[in-house]
Amino acid sequence: MANVKFTPNLKRFYPDLDTGQFEGKTVAELLEQIDQRYRGIRDYIVNEQGELRKHVNIFIGNEMVRDKAKLSDQLADNDEVYIIQALSGG
Repeated sequence: MANVKFTPNLKRFYPDLDTGQFEGKTVAELLEQIDQRYRGIRDYIVNEQGELRKHVNIFIGNEMVRDKAKLSDQLADNDEVYIIQALSGG
């Protein structure tokens, strides 16, 4: 199971959102499991084609996911996964 941490900004849409453990061999599978607990959150993270939205980044440990289109990056047991909102502006 991966330990998943979320950006605090998601709490305004999902007040019960908290760090938790989720199953999944890939990032895509992990997001499906997260969406089972927090219905609709997947739509905030990925677009209609299942690709990572531009304003969201996912890290596995210190590494940003490489496959932002299919989210096929592999997960190992006890991986730390961070789902964060990208910052923009100037």
